[in-house]
Formats: sequence, structure tokens, C-alpha cells
Amino acid sequence: MSHKVLVTATNYSKLCREAKALFEENGWEVVENTFGRPMTFDELKSRVGDIDAVIAGVDDWNEAVFKIAPKLKVISRFGVGVDNIDVETARRHGIAVTNAAGGNSNAVAEITIGLIISAMRAIPQLHQTTRQGRWDRFVGEEILGRTVGILGFGNIAQKIARKLQGFEVEVLAYDKYPNQEAASRLGVTLATSEDVLSRADVLLMMLPSLPETRGFMNAETFAKMKDDAYFINTARGALVDETALADALSSGKLRAAAIDVYQSEPTSADNPLFQLDGIVTTPHTAAETFEAYRGIGLLTARAVLDVFAGRSPANLL
Repeated sequence: MSHKVLVTATNYSKLCREAKALFEENGWEVVENTFGRPMTFDELKSRVGDIDAVIAGVDDWNEAVFKIAPKLKVISRFGVGVDNIDVETARRHGIAVTNAAGGNSNAVAEITIGLIISAMRAIPQLHQTTRQGRWDRFVGEEILGRTVGILGFGNIAQKIARKLQGFEVEVLAYDKYPNQEAASRLGVTLATSEDVLSRADVLLMMLPSLPETRGFMNAETFAKMKDDAYFINTARGALVDETALADALSSGKLRAAAIDVYQSEPTSADNPLFQLDGIVTTPHTAAETFEAYRGIGLLTARAVLDVFAGRSPANLL
């Protein structure tokens, strides 16, 4: 084998067969993550010494790892967010970094809609109690006629806005770099973050995870929301102060919430959020569809092969 690629994203052989075959057809050896979770530094340490490229999940890629990976030339993130990759330091080490922007957008948009309805109608709780032989009733709320606020108006948020058109809602969006053309096309009103926070009946967190957005939702910003509003996060856990979210739920400020991402992942059973009613939780699975895995698998594999062929890869950061 002429080159080796380490894939820390999970289930690669099962869900990315075409991408793996593409590597092997080009003479690459594929080393897979067998842990079923993000790899620790010690686990990476024993594997990266002779690795030429990485298809990265959400493990940490930083100076400590780069120092022990002398052959590493490219990290292709199996997803969009690269907050787990020190991009600037990678560049100093001569390591190209790409992501899979757009590859999981529809998958995340679809589950976000599902989480909104699940929170408003308590679907997971009713599923559990019905299976227990109980006949609990729950009077929920409809999304019809509500105001949905979106913090962040990138590709995924725009797909959500398009899907929301059929629900007959008003959509507000905040973005540091507002896309007026997309907003006009999708019937979205661009607004300040303050307006989105104060007017939304349903607030969707779709901001990128950057130093300036960490902890964007905290005690102060939750206090600015409407009473009895709903909060949904399918972006990044670092964007939300979980203690403040728990307080907003337990105090009744929020009627309910649904989250797919956490400050620390994998999260643990003793997370205070799990002790509360009115919260729907999933294990950072928003992007996990067969379609997304296939598309992102091929996109990231081609990016790696392009780097080694001297071509400019897609989504170079």
C-alpha cells in the first residue's frame, strides 16, 4: 500500500463502502476506528505515526497530535464543524484541512423539524408510557401560526426554512453575515439576534461553533426569550450553557427543549438535563442517515485523493 488513511468517523465499512473502495482502488490502506466513539489521544497516539491522511470524526486534532504524525498531510472532516480541529496549527504543520459542507444539510434539517414536533407534542414520552401499558394523555401545541427564530442562517438553516414553509409559520433569522437573497427567496425575515430571541415561539440554534459563539445561549440570553418558548439545538453543544438551559426548563421559562448535542460528548447518565421533564434528547445523531454517510464518505475521500494528486480539494479551509 502506498498510503494509509485513518478513519476516526465510525461505521465506515458499513456505511461508506463506496468511499472505502475508492481508497483501496487507488492503493490506499484504510485504518478504521473500532471503538464506536471518538478516539482518545492515547488511542490516536498509537496509530498516527505512519498515517498520511485522516477522515476525522469529532476527536481532537491539535498540536499534541500533529507532533507525533510526521507524515500527515490532510485532515478531511467527516462533517461540517471543525471546532475539534486546530486549523491554524494544522496549516503551520503543512496539513490541509477540509470539511463536508453541505453533505449532511438535509439530514440535519429533517431531524430538526422532527425535534420541534417531538418537543411540542411530547412524542418520545408518550411512546415510552404507552409501551409501559399506560394511557397517558398530553395536550400539546401546534406549530401552525407560530414564529420560528433561527440563530444562524447558513446552508442547514436555509434548508430548515424551506421545509418550514409548509407549516404556515413566520420565520426570523439572525446571521453575522446575512444572506438577503436567500432570505427573500425563502420568505425569511432577517433580524437582530435580540429580535430573534425575544420574538421566537420556537428558537433553533444553528450558529457555527467559534470562540465568539461559545456559550451564546446562557442565563442572560435564555431570559430574553418568550415565556413558554421552545428551544432546539442540532448545531453544537458548546454553543449552550447546559446549566442555564436546565434552569430555564426547571423554572418553567421554557416549555420544552430538544437537543442533539452536548457540552461534553459522549454525555453521561448523570447529566442534570436528563433529570428534567420536557426535554427530548438524542446522541449527536442529526447527520446520521444512509444518504448523508454515502455522500460525505465520497466527498471526503475525494478530497484526500485530490490533495495527494496535487489538485485543490473541495471545501478546503
